[in-house]
Amino acid sequence: MNKQHVFEQLKGGLIVSCQALADEPLHSSYIMSKMAVAAKRGGAVGIRANSYEDIVEIKKEVNLPVIGIVKRDYDDSEIYITPTIQEVEEVARAGAEIVALDATNRIRPNGRMLEDFYQEVREKFPEILLMADVSTYEEGVYASELGFDLVATTLSGYTPYTNGVELPNIELLKRLATKLDLPVMAEGGYWTTDDLESAVDSGAYACIVGSAITRPMEITKRFVNSLTKIKSHNSIGEV
Repeated sequence: MNKQHVFEQLKGGLIVSCQALADEPLHSSYIMSKMAVAAKRGGAVGIRANSYEDIVEIKKEVNLPVIGIVKRDYDDSEIYITPTIQEVEEVARAGAEIVALDATNRIRPNGRMLEDFYQEVREKFPEILLMADVSTYEEGVYASELGFDLVATTLSGYTPYTNGVELPNIELLKRLATKLDLPVMAEGGYWTTDDLESAVDSGAYACIVGSAITRPMEITKRFVNSLTKIKSHNSIGEV
């Protein structure tokens, strides 16, 4: 599947992130593959998935483009989204059309910086599409200058220097979409259809939604927290 064809498939659509970490109830490659099937039947144009095993199972079930990552912790770095060439190789071997990786301004495992890592990835996998998960405007611009094929606002609010930023970060999306001559994906904290409408109006090439669709534990927490607030407010009123 060539670059232009992948972009055409994704443009203006919804990409569903089908992920469950080891400590979550739905952690299972089989379950994530069925999540992907449900997403496709619902009209999704692509899937974001984590781990070699999940990507392989998802590719068996759906013929949508997959944005693949591998989340893995290293003692010497805060970066955990496709942090080294090992994870890139796993994603590529699993058959994902796009490899997403942390493109923030932080030191990678083994003391490496993004530019050096990017060059290694490009040399070993010249044909694969690369998506930069960024947290700031400057990171997005730099990723574009390096040569990434896509940029996503995935990590806004999840780096130490963006902690506390209100999500979804529509302003960041708008600035990047205005500045960059490549697809900018809306990702991170998108929970409602109103959020998606704002993203599209701000120039999003496509929208990536995960927790609001595929993480029932987090969805349940939101409803429970809402009821807790209502109960607390009513109790104050009764006094």
